[in-house]
Amino acid sequence: MGLTGGRLRRTAVVGVALGLVALSAPTATAANSTVADRTAGGSAVADSTAGGSAVADSTAGVVPSRVRDPWLWQATVGQRPAGPAALVFFTDRTRYFESTGVLIARDGAYRLIPIRIAEGHGLLSPDGRHYLRPQSGELLDLTTGRQRRTLKPGLHPFAWSPDGRRVLGTRSNDDPVISYGPDNQQLNDPEKPDDLLVVDPHQGTEQVVAAGTFAAHHAAAWSPAGDLVAVAGPPDPAAQVAERQRLVVVDPAGGSLRWQVDLGERRTLAGPAAWHPDGSRIALLAFDGCAGLSCTPEQTATRTWRIEFVDATTGLSVGAPLPVDASTSKIVGWRGGDPVVQEVSGTEQHTDRQAVLAALSPGGHREVLVTAPVGSTDLAVAGDLLARAAFGGPEPRPSPFAAPPWLYLALAVPLLLAVALLTRHLRRRRSAAPTPSA
Repeated sequence: MGLTGGRLRRTAVVGVALGLVALSAPTATAANSTVADRTAGGSAVADSTAGGSAVADSTAGVVPSRVRDPWLWQATVGQRPAGPAALVFFTDRTRYFESTGVLIARDGAYRLIPIRIAEGHGLLSPDGRHYLRPQSGELLDLTTGRQRRTLKPGLHPFAWSPDGRRVLGTRSNDDPVISYGPDNQQLNDPEKPDDLLVVDPHQGTEQVVAAGTFAAHHAAAWSPAGDLVAVAGPPDPAAQVAERQRLVVVDPAGGSLRWQVDLGERRTLAGPAAWHPDGSRIALLAFDGCAGLSCTPEQTATRTWRIEFVDATTGLSVGAPLPVDASTSKIVGWRGGDPVVQEVSGTEQHTDRQAVLAALSPGGHREVLVTAPVGSTDLAVAGDLLARAAFGGPEPRPSPFAAPPWLYLALAVPLLLAVALLTRHLRRRRSAAPTPSA
């Protein structure tokens, strides 16, 4: 049965109304996010759940206990900035189908941080406002979406300083291609020692740290006061092949070496937060079992892992070790005196891996603090939230309305075209209707 003129008009009105609601949703969401970012005690925000339920401001600045996969059409930080991050996790379950950063803002909003091919995962600043990309030297402002190159390319960042002003990183000096002269003599060196650097990503300055010769730097950490750094890695190519490492503590400003100790092939620095918050100890990740390149996958799987500690002033072993799961990859922070570690469970296939943060206590208790979705391979929490142990927040869901502008344009064009055709049809029916006789 055909529609009458009245029904057609009502249908057109409903269609236009629905279109306006859909097109206004991103604007309202962005406005709510902005209000939440600018006010500590303002109104609740509505971008945090798929159903539109609000997250109270009392939870602002708290790390959510669980996060979800984003929608395939989720907007990027550059398209719709959402403010400082509570955390960032990395997954290939996005529209890019490769490793992508997923930002969860302080108000629960989800945004994407696209990653270039072979780029690697960057560093989230302690205040959650910046993301430093590795290799490219670009700094992404998460509050504005603007990105600028501030450093020379080639930097691999390890850790932000406690005050958020400097970054400790390494840059490889190896020549990418070996070349030879007319007498077959080698003209370059493919195994030059790497540089340990302290850089200011805001001002673009960098300083080489005189930490001794390293074939490569594998991990580094700042002291709680930001006056010393610890760095670990193989001291020469032979040690690199044998997977033997050395730990060095040095003053980055004066370049004075405080001490160094050989770690062997079964110990390494425990990550960017390896330095205990009281400044007295430095944590190492250690294992028992087969070591070296000759180990089979089965032998590697049977290793037993623990956290060990060395005295921060002497490098000597101190305290009792703390057993950890084999999936433990690094210490990312501390909750009081308990280390907060990242664990990435699953196999080498990224599709079934899952990153979580867990707090460990000397009594062997393990408490899961944050759970990322299956398929996640890394997880970073803003340092100021880690320092305040601000865990246990609600579980925000990504909003389907937080989409890039091009998606709303793609939806609006067919809608407007349908309304135009409907209006034209109504006009033709009116003009074709017979004029009532007197």
